[in-house]
Order: sequence, then structure tokens, then C-alpha cells
Amino acid sequence: MDTLDAAELLSALGHESRLAVFRLLVEAGSEGMNASAIGEKVGLAPPTLSFHLAHLSRVGLIRGRQEKRYIFYSANYPLMDDLLAFLSSNCCQGKACLPKTAACGVPEPRRSKR
Repeated sequence: MDTLDAAELLSALGHESRLAVFRLLVEAGSEGMNASAIGEKVGLAPPTLSFHLAHLSRVGLIRGRQEKRYIFYSANYPLMDDLLAFLSSNCCQGKACLPKTAACGVPEPRRSKR
């Protein structure tokens, strides 16, 4: 991941509502949630929610899948992993300095492919 890609993703998450939606979808797991359930949980009106879902989808942080007449959204975990790896690569010169990450059982950050 390069710096411009990371900046675009962080910019999308820099809005309170989009961050709330993304965190909710991360918690929901790979099955995701439909738009109406997301709106209820985060307290957003449908037009506002649609705007934020479109933005998160456009930058690739979430994905939507159609099931009958509903769209289920889920977090794009590989992209989230790449962003976290970018943010923490070479952190503290390779020393274990992220105790909250370690406590979550998250594997050590991997090196960027680029």
C-alpha cells in the first residue's frame, strides 16, 4: 500500500458516521448487515446512510452483496489488514510496542508488498 492509498482510506474513516458504520461492520463479521439494520444501529436516516455507504464502498473499505431485495454490507478485511500493516510497519524499530494490538490476539504486522 502506498501513502496516497492509505491517505484516501484514512480520509474516508475520518468522518464520525463513516467510522461508526465501518466499526459496526467489522464487528458484524463476514456475513455483514443489511442497510436498514446498519441505519438503526448507528442512527442515520436512509439518505445519509446511503451517502456514507457509497463513500466507504468507493474507497473499497466495505463491500455490498445483493440478496433478494436487500444489500448486505461487510468490511473488506484484507484491505483493513493492509492499512493496519502500512500504519504499523517498522513500528518502534521492530520492538513490541503495541500492547493493545497484542492483547486482541492480532498477528504481528506484516511488511508491505511494495
